[in-house]
Amino acid sequence: MRSVTYSMSVSLDGYIVGPDGDFDWTVPDEEVFRFWIDEIREVGVHLLGRRLYETMLYWETADQDPTLDDSMLEWAALWKPLPKVVFSTTLQAVQGHARLVSGGLAEEIERLRAEPAQGDIAIGGATLAAEAAASGLIDEYRVMIYPVLVGGGVPFFPQHERRVDLELIETRTFNSRVVYLRYGVPH
Repeated sequence: MRSVTYSMSVSLDGYIVGPDGDFDWTVPDEEVFRFWIDEIREVGVHLLGRRLYETMLYWETADQDPTLDDSMLEWAALWKPLPKVVFSTTLQAVQGHARLVSGGLAEEIERLRAEPAQGDIAIGGATLAAEAAASGLIDEYRVMIYPVLVGGGVPFFPQHERRVDLELIETRTFNSRVVYLRYGVPH
């Protein structure tokens, strides 16, 4: 069965976006960016909320940007054809290899898990991940921790009233002092 993973960059105090909506502190150096490229190779479908989808739209045409380096072009070449499922009640249409869904996250995950397709089911966006976590649908949390305190904003971990014990699967420290943690949810 395909695993559901939630992976994003986060500040040391636990936020994916600061209180001002800024996330410029998550710009990866070359070593971290190469890691993200390797990670996306393992993804078979990416589930996104509206805000993250709109942020990632740049990568649908990034291959036309003459200022991109080879790593960014490689990322764009992997991201563009990747199947995406966008959850939104306000968008009317999506682009590229995306399809729009207006509800039913649990049903969509179960449908995707039942498919014979390869690769993880990745979730991007805190709101969507919070819904999946509340339903016990996340198999792995992958956290890229940046050495910065932003003091508030959008938290990486959803706030819910149940305890979830995790098992450490992997750690890695990058030269930039960024730390990657990968935790599994025991079933």
